Amino acid sequence: MALGYVRPATADDAERIAAIQLTTWRTAYRDIVPADVLAGMDETWLAERWRAACAEPPSPAHRVFTAVEQAESDHRRIQTVGFIAVGPDEDADAEAVPGAGMVTELLVEPRFGRRGHGSRLLSAAVAHWRSHGITVAYAWSFARDAATLGFYKSAGWDADGARRTLEMADRRVPQLRLHADVTGDDDTA
Repeated sequence: MALGYVRPATADDAERIAAIQLTTWRTAYRDIVPADVLAGMDETWLAERWRAACAEPPSPAHRVFTAVEQAESDHRRIQTVGFIAVGPDEDADAEAVPGAGMVTELLVEPRFGRRGHGSRLLSAAVAHWRSHGITVAYAWSFARDAATLGFYKSAGWDADGARRTLEMADRRVPQLRLHADVTGDDDTA
């Protein structure tokens, strides 16, 4: 049995966050994202971006949180297993609510899935948004990513009809936008 919790990420977490991102993308998105895009992802470059995001976020509303798993039998065995990056919605979509929040990335390394880490990360994000007066939040998901879409739906998020297409190595990869009321008036997160 393991214990899980969430904490704000620090610059020292950057390498582990990058490793989680790389592992998760190459595992979970291998049938969605072109293989050459996945192969070209550079862990060192990702770690530098995450170090900056953790150490010097662009605003107080931007935050990275990590999910940590601790072995119940040996409290010295602590491991970062997932993360969420959030901030204000900077999408140029005119249909989005002004002052909304955005999940820019939410990943749990696949071997640590289904242990509540994703829900704890999303709950931390909701608490963070509420502390900044954010009442609605958005997230983009690959349209073919049934696991992520199912996760958000189980947390009370719904697709709002907005779509976009990413150009990835001469391939068009569609995404759907999800949204949720994060005021605390419902069961979201």
